[in-house]
Amino acid sequence: MPISVETNETGGQTAIKVTGEIDLYTSPDLRNAISKALGKGSGPVSVHLEEVSYMDSSGVATLVEALRSADRGSIEFVLDTPSKAVMKVLQLSRLDSVFTIHGSPESAV
Repeated sequence: MPISVETNETGGQTAIKVTGEIDLYTSPDLRNAISKALGKGSGPVSVHLEEVSYMDSSGVATLVEALRSADRGSIEFVLDTPSKAVMKVLQLSRLDSVFTIHGSPESAV
């Protein structure tokens, strides 16, 4: 399934909305969008994951890499409304306590 990555900048904040599946083939699209947003070195970056139906380890690696990059640049990085599928992966990898998550669904595991 293809991925859709839309970036919206408003008032110094960047929101990245992701739709579809994040896997080995589509994670580079997400990585590029996040890198561009973080490269500006300005306001907070949020990644909206509500419409992500699947995420594998390459998607997790992309998000961890983004978090590390944001931390180095002292930029706020937030996962916004992750789907149950995304939350399950984050919980199983124990990364749900590492990321700042807004609007998460109830426990998925």
